[in-house]
Amino acid sequence: MPVIRNTISIKAPIEVCFDLARNVEIHPKTTKKTKEKAVGGVTTGLLEEGDTVEWEALHFGIKQRLSSKITEMNRPYEFKDMMVKGAFKSFIHTHTFVASGNETVMIDHFDYLSPLGFLGKAADFLFLERYMQKFLSDRAGELKKIAETN
Repeated sequence: MPVIRNTISIKAPIEVCFDLARNVEIHPKTTKKTKEKAVGGVTTGLLEEGDTVEWEALHFGIKQRLSSKITEMNRPYEFKDMMVKGAFKSFIHTHTFVASGNETVMIDHFDYLSPLGFLGKAADFLFLERYMQKFLSDRAGELKKIAETN
């Protein structure tokens, strides 16, 4: 089961970073390459514990839908979302925020399981784990840009 961890320092208050990361309307601005947009569940505003959102995105040239639920929230330090329905067999994505002086350290911890047994493990090894690492890193970079310009 691959686990991806991405850490980035952002020159913005912890509350700003936390709220940007759970803002449904900001999400498409941080995932331009995959054209993600909310199409079901909560489609505007800030996600709260218990909320479900359905995302539509383009991955590997294929339009896909994924539903996730916010399962835990401890504002402004951490929230977790878990896949309800989608291409993975399962995933848990923990978003952690740590105040450090006048910066915030944002940590993504993405723990996922690919479908299809051995074929899924081969896909992880060949391309999927690197793809997900880049996806999370790119999204964090875009959140950083937004947080630091506001």
